Amino acid sequence: MEDELRSRRESGLHRRLRRVTGRGVRLRIGERELLSFASNDYLDLAHDPRLAQAAARAAKKFGTGAGASPLICGYRTPQRKLERELAEWLHCESSLVFSSGFAANLAVIAALAGREDAIFSDELNHASVIDGIRLSKAKRFRYKHNDMADLERCLREAAEAGLRFKLVFTDGVFSMDGTIAQLDRIRDLCDRYDALLGIDDCHATGILGAKGRGTHELRGVLGKVDLITGTLGKALGGASGGFTSGRKEVIELLRQRSRPYLFSNSVAPPIVGASIAVLDLLESSTELRDKLESNTQYFRKSIAAAGFDIKPGEHPIVPIMVYDAEKASLFAARLLELGVYVVGFFYPVVPKGQARIRVQISAGHSLAQLEGAVAAFSRAGREVGVLK
Repeated sequence: MEDELRSRRESGLHRRLRRVTGRGVRLRIGERELLSFASNDYLDLAHDPRLAQAAARAAKKFGTGAGASPLICGYRTPQRKLERELAEWLHCESSLVFSSGFAANLAVIAALAGREDAIFSDELNHASVIDGIRLSKAKRFRYKHNDMADLERCLREAAEAGLRFKLVFTDGVFSMDGTIAQLDRIRDLCDRYDALLGIDDCHATGILGAKGRGTHELRGVLGKVDLITGTLGKALGGASGGFTSGRKEVIELLRQRSRPYLFSNSVAPPIVGASIAVLDLLESSTELRDKLESNTQYFRKSIAAAGFDIKPGEHPIVPIMVYDAEKASLFAARLLELGVYVVGFFYPVVPKGQARIRVQISAGHSLAQLEGAVAAFSRAGREVGVLK
């Protein structure tokens, strides 16, 4: 059945998406225009001319590639500036820029935790966090999703075992559910049990909190998170690259011991230039963040009123629960025919029986586009039996 579903998803219009063109929330297949509700480009900045100009200026001055890893000669003035501005914007002491957010998670966890240490991970953490934990030699504790009582149980068990160094690492936003970590309560537990707190904030940086600084700003623990990893490839321009921010001494340790940092080419100058421009833009105005929040509130309210079962929350990730894998695949295919591009997720990406359509709202969506999407979802939902 799973092979049949994969084949069906690869057929017809889905196969033609390999030749997709377009800008922002609009995609094109041949002469057909689609609305995208599947992109991580939350602030609609990937095609912003201001970023393109900043990238072009950086390319003209520093070239299209760094030419080497930071260890050799790839660490240049723009990268140093980006790291400094990231740290200031996130209210951290220092930052380190990586080739990707995935690499940042692997680097932090594997470099910091050893055999005498303990790492505590939410059961729904990103794959990169899980892989980083696997690469470390530390004792692993897996607690139930967003369950503070279970996290405390794990911390107590580690304390009784006399483990040396303790690190709680959680997603700031969980990418399949859109739920947001209880960082304020986790911080309290970390203080009580003498543990460090690290977060993967890739789905929050740029969009959550009053100024868009992320989950730690939203939860009122700005400046109180020991390690923050994130990406430059989602809300911050949609290109590539990642980062780790935190205590200066920890960042300097990573600069010396982190293999993904030491042995990968530095992030390309055009991406660095565009990322600096994004931070300047977000520092000067919350207009895009505010528009995204408004769009998210409207879509969540409207899609729930239409009768769909959605995961509650406030994040622009809006999971529409279908539960059945085949029905989720048919639902996504019918929406594509109606001009709305979304992706159906089912096992093994999500647990069996938890198939869904993950909708991602953008600041680039207009009210008319959101209204049209709700109408398309309602029509397709009735046709494939998601709505009664």
